[in-house]
Amino acid sequence: MSHSATEFRSGEAVRYDTRSPGRWVFSHLRRYPWLPALALLFSLGNNVGYSGIQVLIGRGFDVLAAPGWLSADLWRVALLIAGASLVQGLSGIGRNMSFEFLAQRIERDARAELFESLIGKSQAFHSSQKVGDLMARATNDVHFLNLMFSPGLALIADSALTTVVPLVMVALIDPRLLLVPLLFIAALAVTVLAYNRKLNPLTDEQRERFGEMNAGLADALEGIETVKANLGEARETERFAKAAGRLRELYIQVAKVEGRYWPLLAFAVAWGLGFLHALLLWRSGQISAGQAVGYMMLYNAFRFTTFISIFSFNLFQMGLSSAGRVLETIRARTELDENPAGRSALIRGRVEFRNVSFSFGDGPPALRDLSFSVEPGQTVAVVGRTGSGKTTLARLVTRVFDAGAGQVLVDGVDVRDWNLESLRSQTAAVEQDVFLFGRSIRDNIAFGRDGAGDADVERAAREAQAHAFIQGFESKYDTKLGDRGLTLSGGQKQRLAIARAFIADPRILILDDSTSAVDSRTEDEIQKAMKRAGEGRTTFLITHRLSQIRWADLILLMEGGRLAAQGTHEELLARSEDYRRLFARV
Repeated sequence: MSHSATEFRSGEAVRYDTRSPGRWVFSHLRRYPWLPALALLFSLGNNVGYSGIQVLIGRGFDVLAAPGWLSADLWRVALLIAGASLVQGLSGIGRNMSFEFLAQRIERDARAELFESLIGKSQAFHSSQKVGDLMARATNDVHFLNLMFSPGLALIADSALTTVVPLVMVALIDPRLLLVPLLFIAALAVTVLAYNRKLNPLTDEQRERFGEMNAGLADALEGIETVKANLGEARETERFAKAAGRLRELYIQVAKVEGRYWPLLAFAVAWGLGFLHALLLWRSGQISAGQAVGYMMLYNAFRFTTFISIFSFNLFQMGLSSAGRVLETIRARTELDENPAGRSALIRGRVEFRNVSFSFGDGPPALRDLSFSVEPGQTVAVVGRTGSGKTTLARLVTRVFDAGAGQVLVDGVDVRDWNLESLRSQTAAVEQDVFLFGRSIRDNIAFGRDGAGDADVERAAREAQAHAFIQGFESKYDTKLGDRGLTLSGGQKQRLAIARAFIADPRILILDDSTSAVDSRTEDEIQKAMKRAGEGRTTFLITHRLSQIRWADLILLMEGGRLAAQGTHEELLARSEDYRRLFARV
């Protein structure tokens, strides 16, 4: 079994075989061996009941054709038919329930496994993915695993037994009657395999096209403000229509393949040949009329196998295609590892960069040969033009990314040698692009620390200057926010994010232009709170605000991914022309 490195991993998770889609699906199935066993047992009972009814109907013909037949014999046959019908009905219910329970459990487990995998992958992975496509895999593709088992696998198992059990019954009537059914079933098997080879690439492409269409839909809805602001409704509608049209064409191609499925016509011909064969044996006195009737009734069962085979195998193949897409996401390697055996200790807050360089993929260096050190409790202002590498620098501290060259050290230990959970539980970051969950204000603030109580939430909100506007809502801290906090202003969102950072009580605090959307008075109050929160903590301020830059213990001036200068505000004013120009603009 193979597993990729993960940034996060649940200790209680079940591990599955990820070597291939088939092995992965089977490893999920193997968790519930009693359910497929029950399903097959019930399916066998269902088909034995059905086939028994057909044989008994033939037996009833023989009873009626016999001279001097007794009503007791006919009653006996009728009661046996009723008993077989009861077996068929009850076992059918058991079969359907077993397959449905199995399908639902596998969908649940696969969805949980995929979610854990997605939540555990690095930021670099998520930055390169289309959210809509990931959503399609987590919803539609995972659901096709359900359909793969019920009705897909259920129909395949049932059609297989609907073939085998009637054949056994036919052999018990007269082995010579097997000639036509066996020839037909052999031809059917070859045909189904040939049709599946044609359908496989189409179903694979269907799943991919659906993911692309979903990704386009997600982009349009997530960027709806931009779409409307730029009058892009018509363009986005046309783009989505084209994607939907490509998917439609694939479904039409599948329908054409299925429409040319000739075994249904062949079944009718074979049924006629089987009837002729039975008549010849009856005319020669080798079988009775009732046996001939029973044989034809049993032969009719192959109609179900013929009709359902292409549909059920198509469902199964679509499930495998979806399993491949889900597994592709699960197996995607992430650059970061949680390092569970790494250092776990209380962070003092000393941060050092030693000749650090970093690039995004194969792109040009975002950071070049950075070296500096920050003592515990110091406040560092990181300044520079847009695109100079300020945010990237901060993200290396919390291991959102890993340095491509050099070392980032916390308390003298390379961050890659820290237990990732220990490292991140003692750091907090407030980004300029604030994300809030569509939950209550209380839940959003408390998200920063497990087990935070109401008093902790309110204290953090007061420190972040958020308590006053929260009290203005009818439901106060229980107010439900819209998706991504769209019901709040930019300043309100930033203050909630700052409160979430404060409640975490971090040893290292990163504030990335976190007061850009608040007014000057509120900013002054937040800065006072930041100074109080920063006491005894190492704080990185990524900012253009002069009022914040002035009181920093150390200022890092970034230019084109390089550290152009470092020092206090007075020192840089005295010796750095680049800083003076930046300061003049500020």
